[in-house]
Amino acid sequence: MGRLGVTEILVILAVVLLLFGGKKIPELMKGLGSGIKEFKNAAKDDQPADKKEEETK
Repeated sequence: MGRLGVTEILVILAVVLLLFGGKKIPELMKGLGSGIKEFKNAAKDDQPADKKEEETK
């Protein structure tokens, strides 16, 4: 099991398109993007207090 090639990625994208249809994909990507944004914000908030002070200087 190695890395994904171009052919494998295209097959995966085709399957996703068939399963969800063209209209649902933007909604899925929006949800994924907001989830990643929330995760990054939560990770930023969990930094130790001394490290946060250094960033504000």
